[in-house]
Amino acid sequence: YVRFHLISPLIQQSAENIVLFDTFVNILSHNLGEPAYEADVAQLEYKLVAGEYGLIIRVKGFNHKLPLLFQLIIDYLSDFSFTPAVFEMITEQLKKTYYNILIKPETLAKDVRLLILEHGRWSMIDKYQTLMKGLSIDALSAFVTAFKSQLFVEGLVQGNFTS
Repeated sequence: YVRFHLISPLIQQSAENIVLFDTFVNILSHNLGEPAYEADVAQLEYKLVAGEYGLIIRVKGFNHKLPLLFQLIIDYLSDFSFTPAVFEMITEQLKKTYYNILIKPETLAKDVRLLILEHGRWSMIDKYQTLMKGLSIDALSAFVTAFKSQLFVEGLVQGNFTS
């Protein structure tokens, strides 16, 4: 089991940065779909999570091939690229995801409660409005470059691994 948290102060600076971060993580997951398929067949699992303060990478499975899967994820992260078509597809999916959160009373209530309790938190309404105004491809590219330049990493490795 390998878990790394790539933390960046950039994410919580604005609602637009949070939306750009969600877009980035979703495109990264989309890009990894085909190359990581063989790892899935070999009973290796991975998950990319857009955490509140950064990207969480979780990888688990048999230890002899786990570093290769982790390296694949890091390679795709460092050489991040996307097409305009993928960008449009992911932003449309995010619009639906945000809207579905807003129309459910229990998730909206949770979001409002956390907005009251946490200083500097951006509401789902802020994120949805930001996304509806439109994001640019250039803004995403600039965000990803800035994100990768301001990272702090925390990691945990458990299992049959040597140092």
